[in-house]
Amino acid sequence: MDYDLTVIGAGITGAGVAQAGAAAGYKVLLLEAGEVGHATSSKSSKLIHGGLRYLESAQLSLVRESLHERELLLKLAPGLVKLAPLHIPVYESSSRSRATIFAGLSLYRLLSGWDPSTRFTQLKPSQWEALDGINTQGLRGVFRYYEAQTDDRQLTRAVVASACSLGAELQTGARLTSAARHAFGCDLEYVKSSQHHHLRTRVLINCAGPWAAQVNGLIDPAPELPGIDLVQGSHLLLPPLLQHHYYLESPTDGRAVFALPWRGQLLVGTTETPHTGAPEAAECHPQEMHYLINVLKHYFPQLHILPSSAETFAGLRVLPHSNAAAFGRSREVMMIADNQTTPRVLTVMGGKLTTYRATARQVIERVYPSLPAARGIADTAQLPLSP
Repeated sequence: MDYDLTVIGAGITGAGVAQAGAAAGYKVLLLEAGEVGHATSSKSSKLIHGGLRYLESAQLSLVRESLHERELLLKLAPGLVKLAPLHIPVYESSSRSRATIFAGLSLYRLLSGWDPSTRFTQLKPSQWEALDGINTQGLRGVFRYYEAQTDDRQLTRAVVASACSLGAELQTGARLTSAARHAFGCDLEYVKSSQHHHLRTRVLINCAGPWAAQVNGLIDPAPELPGIDLVQGSHLLLPPLLQHHYYLESPTDGRAVFALPWRGQLLVGTTETPHTGAPEAAECHPQEMHYLINVLKHYFPQLHILPSSAETFAGLRVLPHSNAAAFGRSREVMMIADNQTTPRVLTVMGGKLTTYRATARQVIERVYPSLPAARGIADTAQLPLSP
């Protein structure tokens, strides 16, 4: 057997799985068709966050896990993950009252185990005028709390570098062409630099994100996957119009929209638009741009925003199929095994940037019965990550 684990996709989930597998003492190969973190994992809102809005859909375990992982990443990757103060304005017309926001932030603190990074305050009206000219008509309060920002692609590369330092092998520009399942693992074929390669692996981990179904179709026999929806999240990069970070409620549908200074620009996002085309065709639609600009101008009416000044990018979320609105759907990771007792193929879909390490740990636990005895060489909860 050439490898114990072969991971398809070097986004943040695949990077985390490769790191966790190598740390556990297994022989790991990470295959990526493009470059590390070049797709979905570079098109997020750049936040390592606890998921405050998930409290509304009672995803308490996800929030607790996210807050724990955020606290850990602040310690492990101080050069990549940094706290920033976010402001939540509450108006007469807001769907969530001051009491609701206060209760949510208090529960956030409780779920974190009273971690100092979850402290929050209510700003005095005398402090409102310093908030970038925010609209004060009907303004009833402003909360300040903290989330963490990162460079998502740099973080993904740092995790891959950590995996490689533990012995994992990385192949970029390597496209899987076929995989055959058998009783003892999988035979894989892939192409790199026009050269065809063959290998045998005990377990194949499909971490291809929006491309997971395509990868699954290359496997013979193909494991059955549940129905999924691809939901597009678009972002704008504008000139540095605001100095402070904001968590805003869209006045049209109540969704959360972030407006965040980031690398000398203003990052505004995100949307939730069904995507039915090829994953690589995801791009910000004109109506999404106008939606985000209108949210921003609703709170900061003095801003002069030219759509032509906006850079855009769009990433795809993988969510369980449902007719319900994407905003309220579960963000829990999906793990689908071809065999419940001794998986040879495990497909991992969904999940969050913040919880990649916890997801990776769960993946290794899930495929443990299919792997040989190994001696762990590191604990990912203690491995520093450098830019």
